[in-house]
Amino acid sequence: MKILWVKANKLLPLHSGGDIRSYHIARHLASRHELSFFSYYDGAPDTEYEARLGEEFSGACSVCTGKSQSVGARALDYVLRVADPVPYAVSRFKSPIVQKKLHELLSQQHFDVAICDFLDAVINFPPSSLTPTVLFQHNVESEIWRRQAETEKNVVKRSIYSVEFRKMLDYEKSMVQKFQHVIAVSEHDRQLMSAWMDASRISVVPTGVDLRNYQPVAPNQPTPEEQSLVLFTGAMDWEPNIDAVEYFCQEIWPSVLTELPEARFRIVGRNPDRRVMRFTGGSVEVTGRVPSVIEHLREAAVVVVPLRIGGGTRLKIYEAMAAGKAVVSTSVGAEGLDVHHGRDIVLADSPQAVADWTVKLLKDRELRKSYERSAAELASGYDWPAVGEKFETLLEKISGLETRWPAQRFATAAAQPVDGPTV
Repeated sequence: MKILWVKANKLLPLHSGGDIRSYHIARHLASRHELSFFSYYDGAPDTEYEARLGEEFSGACSVCTGKSQSVGARALDYVLRVADPVPYAVSRFKSPIVQKKLHELLSQQHFDVAICDFLDAVINFPPSSLTPTVLFQHNVESEIWRRQAETEKNVVKRSIYSVEFRKMLDYEKSMVQKFQHVIAVSEHDRQLMSAWMDASRISVVPTGVDLRNYQPVAPNQPTPEEQSLVLFTGAMDWEPNIDAVEYFCQEIWPSVLTELPEARFRIVGRNPDRRVMRFTGGSVEVTGRVPSVIEHLREAAVVVVPLRIGGGTRLKIYEAMAAGKAVVSTSVGAEGLDVHHGRDIVLADSPQAVADWTVKLLKDRELRKSYERSAAELASGYDWPAVGEKFETLLEKISGLETRWPAQRFATAAAQPVDGPTV
């Protein structure tokens, strides 16, 4: 197969769960097919990134849009686009330069299939293409915005989130229908999108884990520090993770400390927001960016995933499980994963339940070891090569249907001037 993979934002270095998922699947495809990786990004030209991407994917193409990445510029840009029916999380990626390049790639080369990686890249896809197109939906984006609006306590922010949720819902409903096929990462997401389009055009490819790097540590007697360490991992500039940490520190952690004053909570992840940094001190540690989360996982007794906002699936859970760690998660945090409460994971949705289970696992090493064994066993079935093969098989099927599908049609610019890409 000849595959075009299109991604907004830089892929490397790998920070977010979505980037990790994209990287491993794209690498698998590139090892067996002719894959052209096209990415575009804001800010100044980054020759180091472009060189690294070229090393990972031969012949990769990158475009720098030159848009400012400053907070002030983003804020002004948002105000200028506030009347735009397209949600800002998507419209901010619109780029005539990218649209022109993508149009050239699709018109000059004969691809068997083109993959739009994340909804934010849809804005630059051409209005029509004879190439079968696939939308890789790592999340149902409108679901994330809905949950943010529901959980936000600040009146102004809640109002903004509500507006963006309504925009995202309308836009996402429309755009998923424009692709020949949609790939979701969970059955839950597939069911949500099935209300908007023919369910036969939506397939599920599950989340994976790099089993070469995430391995259980040989059992040893844990140190007192390891026996009491609770861990959270994730990009700390992403709103769902920020909310999760605030929720845990304010509503859960005090109850844990009442039972176990020696317990410690470590927050591991890049670019910690000021709302996260304010918890630093005493029993709470914020590391910021680290070379690898693996060493931190090995030191932890319990991993917590107290998410209240989110969509798709959380790679951090499979990574923790593959490393042989007991995990306490909310239902939202583990949504879409093939996990089983009471066997390989603990699912708890009230602050007190999360606190009680965290304490119980910290105190009872034998119970914790039981969860650790079951978790590692479950994660062993989700190695990235196996997930990549499922993705590959699906693309082969889709590209083989090309002659039975009409030309891919997006909403024209004339009909909906800001609801779809223009070239």
